[in-house]
Parts: sequence; C-alpha cells; structure tokens
Amino acid sequence: LMSDPGIKAFRSFLDEAADLVLGHGGSISGEHGDGQSKAELLPKMFGPELIEGFREFKSIWDPDWKLNPGKVVDPYPITSNLRLGTDYSPPKVKTHFAFPNDHGSFTHKCRRTDSGVMCPSFMVTREEKHTTRGRARTLWEMLNGEELEGFRSKEVKEALDLCLSCKGCTNDCPVSVDMPTLKAEFLSHHYAGRLRPRPAYAFGLIDQAARLASKLPAVANFFTQTPPFDRAFKLAADIHPKRKIPPFAPVTLKAWFASRPSPDGGGKRVILWADTFTNYLEPEVGIAAVEALEEAGFHVIIPSEHLCCGRPLYDYGMLDLAEAYLRNVLDRLRDDIRAGTPVVGVEPSCVAVFKDELVQLWPNDEDAQRLCKQTHHFSEFMSQHAGGWEPPTLRRKALLHGHCHHQATGGIDRE
Repeated sequence: LMSDPGIKAFRSFLDEAADLVLGHGGSISGEHGDGQSKAELLPKMFGPELIEGFREFKSIWDPDWKLNPGKVVDPYPITSNLRLGTDYSPPKVKTHFAFPNDHGSFTHKCRRTDSGVMCPSFMVTREEKHTTRGRARTLWEMLNGEELEGFRSKEVKEALDLCLSCKGCTNDCPVSVDMPTLKAEFLSHHYAGRLRPRPAYAFGLIDQAARLASKLPAVANFFTQTPPFDRAFKLAADIHPKRKIPPFAPVTLKAWFASRPSPDGGGKRVILWADTFTNYLEPEVGIAAVEALEEAGFHVIIPSEHLCCGRPLYDYGMLDLAEAYLRNVLDRLRDDIRAGTPVVGVEPSCVAVFKDELVQLWPNDEDAQRLCKQTHHFSEFMSQHAGGWEPPTLRRKALLHGHCHHQATGGIDRE
C-alpha cells in the first residue's frame, strides 16, 4: 500500500471481493465499515435508489454537510486517508534495539481484566492509556509529531510510567507487542543528556552497590537495617519508608563456591549464572542449585569475576551501559559460549535478558544468538537435560509464585 500499483491492486481486490460476497447473498459491511472503509461499495449492496434515500435523509438533518462528512453517502474514496499510501514516510529514529519481531497490531485483549498477565497496571487503573494498545498509540502519535513533544513528551512518559516491564504483553498480546522494550528505548532518549530520577541510579546500578556492600556486609547491613540510618538510606534512594531492605549475605555465592573443596568426577560442564540478588543477598538459593546440578551429574562452573546482565538498566532505559555490561559478558564467556556450554539461571529476569533483550540489541551477532539458545531457566534445564534425576520429595506444601519473566521466556509449567 505504499505504491500506486499496490493501491490499485488493493482497490481491485475489494471490488472483486464485494461482488463475490454479494453474489452469495452476504453483506459487505455490518455497522463496522459503513463509515469509510467500505462506504464506496455500499451502492453495490443497497442500490442507487436506497443510497439516494440515505442522501436525502442526511440533507434534512445536516443541510450544510458538517456532521461527519464523507461517510456513508458521498464517501471518501476507499484508497484515500490510508495510513500508508504513496507519501508514507515513517520517522527514522536511531534506536538501541533492532525490534526484529515488532508487528504493531492490537485487539480487545488489551482490556482484559479477568485472566492472563497483560496488563497489570490497566487492571488497576482501567484507563485506556495504560493498555498495551493505548501506550502503543501514544508512542505512534509521538513519532508522527501529533501534538506531542517527541521523546521529551510528558504525556508519553506518563503513559509508560506504570508499565511494570513484566513482558506479559509479549505472551498475551496476539501479535506479541513488546512494550517493555519500547519503554526502555523511549526512556533512553527521554533522559539523554540529563539526570535521571534517584531510583534509576539506586536500582539501575544495584549490582555495583551490592558489590561494594559485600566488602563489609555487616557495616552495610547496619546502615540499611538500623534506625535512623535506614530511613536516611530509603529517602536517598526514594524507597517507601515501610519497605524493608533485604540484608546482604555475610558470604557471597561466589565466595562460597571458590572456598569449597572441588567435587570429584567429571560430568558435562554447566555455568550457573550468579545474578546480583542470588550472589549478594540470597546465596542459599544458588547453593541449592549447585548441589542439585552436581547431584544430577553436572560439572558446575561459576565465573569468579564480576559479571552482570544489566537487568535493571533496561527498566530505566540506561541502554548504553546495558550494552557495555552485555559486551563484557560475551567477552568473558566467549570460549564457553562457542563451546556450547549451557548457562543456567535461577533468577528468571536475568535469564530473560539473555533470551530476549540480548538478541534484540544484536540480532546479527552470532555469539549473542548462541548465548540466547544456550541459556536456560533452572527448571527448564533440569527437566530437559538432567536425565533420570528426580528431586527429593518435599514433605510439606509449597506455593509457587510464577515469575512474569519466566512465563514470558519459557513458561512455568516445568516448575
């Protein structure tokens, strides 16, 4: 629909389709389409006499033809007012992400409130601007310069502000619109060359803060857990006063792994990804994963150097730094990546970076594609590659809280 031959073929198809439908006693429109998209074909269905009756009726109530002109009677041509057309010139924006899977079509599933994940903020506010469709429309208007101030637009920022970057839309949206990626791209331009809100630095750079705190965890815990120092810390990071800050572990996962005796035997080499939270805050989760992998016969490796996927950086649109983090990961793990060594993660949001954001940033990078395919959620890997290994019987009930990023990048059924 961006060339004269294409538009002529489109019009010819509509005429032939209308004749075929009417030939079988069908209707070429039914409320929807009467206004413009099929209005020029209505004489085929109603005949000239009835169409003239429509015209006379409209003339009685709208003699000056001011009320919604060009619809139903004396309509605009079908091929006019096309979103595309021969003069279509989409805005060219330099982006971080390549958006290889963007399709850009939306349905009423955006307003669903009874099931699914998409969209948690709309389920609370019930406002159209907080649906995936509403946010995408706002972005479209911004890119086309329709009364919005480009990437500095407050309206777009407000519409995207409640997006939780949960990736629910990548599963629930019929065309897999990826609003978290669009939000990350917008924020990277919105704050380009200026300071960001305090939480962007407090949480976006949490890997660096945790790395520093792990040097003296007792001191860090004193200032984050003890009044009045904890209140000052929360105020500085813009954290709600009632929110409890998790304490730093006395020994990190990597320190525990490096200090223990090396297990005997071989087994297939597997990299356990020590994400920021597992390494610095909840190493017991990583320790359990190491023990399970080794019990299943794998040779577990945890890289000793500081590596981070940069998960929070995407949520705050700090994409230049996020790319630097990922480039460092590829550089440090390149030999294992090219050797086909699996990477197993216990934190779904970090696994999601390698399965999703990584290949959206660099869709043509072979090592990025390899890492994407070789990365697994823990349950996914154990169910597919651990052979006959069975977890020990749990003699109590367990409540599974399905992680949104787990659901979006592999599903939680294997849990």
